[in-house]
Amino acid sequence: KFEVQDQGRGYRRVAGLDEVGRGALFGPVCAAAVIMNPQRIPSGINDSKTLSHRKRLKLSNEIRETAESYAVAFVDSFTIDRINILEATRRAMVFAVEKLKTSPDFLLCDGDIVVPISMPQQSIVEGDQRSLSIAAASILAKVTRDRLIVNLDVRYPGYDLKNNMGYGTRKHREALKRLGPTPLHRTSFRGVCSLGSMDSNAGDNNNYSEERLNNCKNR
Repeated sequence: KFEVQDQGRGYRRVAGLDEVGRGALFGPVCAAAVIMNPQRIPSGINDSKTLSHRKRLKLSNEIRETAESYAVAFVDSFTIDRINILEATRRAMVFAVEKLKTSPDFLLCDGDIVVPISMPQQSIVEGDQRSLSIAAASILAKVTRDRLIVNLDVRYPGYDLKNNMGYGTRKHREALKRLGPTPLHRTSFRGVCSLGSMDSNAGDNNNYSEERLNNCKNR
């Protein structure tokens, strides 16, 4: 619907944008941008949260094969703690747009985010349920970020990351109390830091800057 409307107004390369990981306690925020090929739209594209793992993987491969252009970008937890999650999300979206091999002339953004880039754009509440290109971006972002977090679960065992994808489940929060945060946890997020765990596991936290340690002390 939205893509057709924008193309009717003269825009030919409409990119959908979405993010994954904004509310997670661990790891980066991820954004994807997708310019769909109107002649080659995979069947079954929908909000990534409504799809099974197997369906997301299948559609992710099909989107990569058929899209006119796509890109995925990350902003890490260190930057999130420094500039806040909203600004980090915007930055990830800018990076994704800039990485597109085909430059878009219009952006469709999920939610109420305005991307700080000089380009016509429209923010759509629940856009991943109302726009095919935003839904496609949500699928690419989730599959890519999930794969990264599963790999990081091997590096940082004990937090159940491969199941919670960095979000604040009961097991994850219990592990934070017991083990303290890893260098990839977002110390600016409430509930991440347990000062006692930070002190007892100080040798495991050498990668923290003084600013990030202070985030914990102030929680």
